[in-house]
Amino acid sequence: MIFCQIEKQNSLRDGQLHPSDTASPEAQITLITYRLKYLNHHFTQHPKDFHSRMGLLKLVGRRKRLLNYLKKKNFNNYKTLITKLGIRK
Repeated sequence: MIFCQIEKQNSLRDGQLHPSDTASPEAQITLITYRLKYLNHHFTQHPKDFHSRMGLLKLVGRRKRLLNYLKKKNFNNYKTLITKLGIRK
């Protein structure tokens, strides 16, 4: 469990604007992406977990809305974030 928290903190540093930032769209997208990667790993071990799959779909939608918001507000931050996280093309 501690390993997951350390990994989460390390991934959060990629999206933070300043050291205590957790509310910016960049930080939220980074945290959601970390959770999505964790859930994808979870589904390889538990393929019939349909309740968690619904949560995954909700997270995908939330991340998509935040990415669209960031794209409209600050396109440069959007481009750097998606290259750091390796999402979209």
